Amino acid sequence: MRVAVIGAGTMGSGIAQLTAMAGHETALVDLDERQLERALSGIAQSLERFVRKEKIDADESAAVRARLRTTTQLAEGVAGADVVIESVIEVLDVKQAVFRQVVEHAPVDALLGTNTSQLSITSIGAAIPKDAHRLVGMHFFNPPVMMRLVELVAGLESSEEAIQRAVDFGEALGKETVVCRKDSPGFLTSRISALVRLECLRMLEEGVASPGDIDKALRVGFNWPMGPLELGDFNGLDTYLHILGSLEDTLGDRFKPTVTLRNLVAAGRLGRKTGHGIYAYDESGKKVEDSGSSDHSGSIR
Repeated sequence: MRVAVIGAGTMGSGIAQLTAMAGHETALVDLDERQLERALSGIAQSLERFVRKEKIDADESAAVRARLRTTTQLAEGVAGADVVIESVIEVLDVKQAVFRQVVEHAPVDALLGTNTSQLSITSIGAAIPKDAHRLVGMHFFNPPVMMRLVELVAGLESSEEAIQRAVDFGEALGKETVVCRKDSPGFLTSRISALVRLECLRMLEEGVASPGDIDKALRVGFNWPMGPLELGDFNGLDTYLHILGSLEDTLGDRFKPTVTLRNLVAAGRLGRKTGHGIYAYDESGKKVEDSGSSDHSGSIR
């Protein structure tokens, strides 16, 4: 199977690595050549970790890299693709523009997936009315190669065939799938996780515990792979603020962003990608060990 992934950011590059590791020829598309170079570097580092941990061997790592190609030309990337997954910024107009181009160049029977955690699939599909029946929400979780779930979302025009193809594709990637049959804001997982992270931020503001202990409580007590605060840093606090803003607009004040989150974003402390968020990070992106050991909420409110 041939897969095209559009957008070489954190999620797009992770999805491309996942599909290549599953044996699919994968084209990673981005307008920015430097972003593609960063994505390939990150994928190479990830594969090296898999080799060190003996999850795969060196030959398998080389085979994965051989199945990956990059291009700045969308038409070239989606040509001949069986599945096209868009993973660009969470802005409706941008996603719509991408799909208008995709349907001009991808095969007419290609499954179209949008990796969104909160935008309406129906609204995205409105940009491609003749092809909306083959568009399905495919919400991957970060990092895609490790997280077991893919949340699938049906838009108003999504066909049963497209939904089933998405289920089959997700399972072929080794993932568990859930299907959100109603195109509701936040779908299943974003509504739940947003409220958990909001409550963690509120506890941080109130001085209930340090960020490290709040995250530890969720990791150890509830078996989360990452704590909600460190996950926010990992994905980008600006992304989280944008998601909350959309949920607040549609679902009300219970999703209102905290003062802490707004201040962090305003100060440019967006998480790992800027070297500082709720935690501090070194030049390699590794969390500074003692940065979450004390309550520093007073400095970020």
